[in-house]
Amino acid sequence: MATASASASASSTYLRFISQNLVNKSKTQEFSLSKYSFSTFKPIFISISHSCIPLRGYKSTTVVPTKRRLSCNSSLSSIPANTSQYEFSDGSSEIELRLQLGEQVIQSSKDIIVDADGTSLTVRVKRSGSFLTLIETNQLFDKIKPAETIWYIDDDQLVINLKKQDPELKWPDVVESWESLAAGSMQLLKGTSIYLVGDSTEINEKVARELAVGLGYTPLSTKELLETFAKQTIDSWMLAEGSDSVAKGECALLESLSSHVRAVVATLGGQQGAAARADKWQHLYGGFTVWLSQTEALDENSAKEEAKRHVQDGNIGYSNADVVVKLQGWDVDHAKSVAQASLSALKQLILSDKKLPGKKSLYIRLGCRGDWPNIKPPGWDPSTGADASPSTVSEFKNTS
Repeated sequence: MATASASASASSTYLRFISQNLVNKSKTQEFSLSKYSFSTFKPIFISISHSCIPLRGYKSTTVVPTKRRLSCNSSLSSIPANTSQYEFSDGSSEIELRLQLGEQVIQSSKDIIVDADGTSLTVRVKRSGSFLTLIETNQLFDKIKPAETIWYIDDDQLVINLKKQDPELKWPDVVESWESLAAGSMQLLKGTSIYLVGDSTEINEKVARELAVGLGYTPLSTKELLETFAKQTIDSWMLAEGSDSVAKGECALLESLSSHVRAVVATLGGQQGAAARADKWQHLYGGFTVWLSQTEALDENSAKEEAKRHVQDGNIGYSNADVVVKLQGWDVDHAKSVAQASLSALKQLILSDKKLPGKKSLYIRLGCRGDWPNIKPPGWDPSTGADASPSTVSEFKNTS
């Protein structure tokens, strides 16, 4: 079963890699998400760069879409400190961005450059003979249809209309930031809990607290709950009864927590707890799992290959996780940024299959029987592997 789960998750697991020079930055330096690298094991999005040029500059809303290949920008999201204030609104099928131009006189359409592709947007305005960047981001909140991008001048504002690829997704902001992720993820998660697993109990707990605060979820720690119940530390429990006993205790606790909603649960790290054992994921499957994994990989590609090997091998329980976040180093002051990377990857996972939250809920309602991701009908017996009767299967298909 572990091998099947690992194989099933290999095509949908998302990876975030956070470099050491980012995590170990001096506390006096500004932290920027732009140093993150993002990739998936199985790329599912292909984007083509476009720009749209108005026919008669600032007096016309008519546009001619012109395809143009853009150079690749290494930063995911960058809004310079001198960026003009902007107004943002989501109109279902499209979003509108209004940038203040001030008293700047626009002589012709050549004084404004609006470059957009599926996930990025760059806006530049000519001032004093050179172009000033008003906004530049390689990480829009979600994908747009670049060929349908239009812009025009309205008094002292540059108005840009971007057509969304997913009209059903509400954009809290134009750029994917911690605030927009926290607000936007609520509509996607639908109350489904999140479990943090991996190498370190401390990292799991710190990141869980940040995620819980951002989402308005309840932060929970299996370490704290187990120590309160057992009236002893996890270390003393390990010495007295061994790691199997601790894992069994955490597994029982996870069974109780599986019925909770809107919780971020930090599990025991390393080899101490249930998550490190592939045969004890029965109740973890009921929520979205994030594997916070420390690595010595020096770049994104190496980290991706490392994570891919772990998932395919299925040698440890963590390989069952929905999302992998690779940490090259750790600094507690940047727990919020690791939480942001985790939430960004979860968002992309759910957008690739919006039925996942509902499927997690169904899995819980059927008793967390360990049949994730191929949920069996009511009446399925996990001990024998026998399916329900044909009539029950037919009824299940009609109602699920």
